[in-house]
Amino acid sequence: MYRPVAQLAEQRSPKPQVGGSIPSWPATIQVIGYTHIMNAKVEKESSSLDGLKWILVLALVSIGVVGNYYFEAESLLYRVLALLVLAFVAGWVAVQTTKGRAFSKLVSEARVEIRKVVWPTRQELTQTTMIVVAFVLVMALLLWGIDSLIGWIISSVIG
Repeated sequence: MYRPVAQLAEQRSPKPQVGGSIPSWPATIQVIGYTHIMNAKVEKESSSLDGLKWILVLALVSIGVVGNYYFEAESLLYRVLALLVLAFVAGWVAVQTTKGRAFSKLVSEARVEIRKVVWPTRQELTQTTMIVVAFVLVMALLLWGIDSLIGWIISSVIG
């Protein structure tokens, strides 16, 4: 698919040298990139060894599971340490693949975004929680009242 990704750029200004808001100089479309180029870039980045790396990751996880059952007579501490080492090695091998690098990049970008979040203060959190609790109680009482009214009407009709 060769669909261009475009962005409509419009500038609103009374200045005649700035285009966008004047009919004689309409907004322009700036082509940012093509999706087929971006897809080709992702396909080029994938390595031919990725399949072997994922097989190695699967083998390491399998060794951990089977080894944990096989050595169940051993100390729990040793088994947990061995599983942690295997998990670390499997994770390191997984990050060496194309999808692993993409996931690692996603996690690092998510951390950056989490740092940008403005978390509520304790007072704001308490006030919001109290509003939610009050609303739930009012709705519960309202629904209980409607249910009781409908039940009373039905029982008086049925007799």
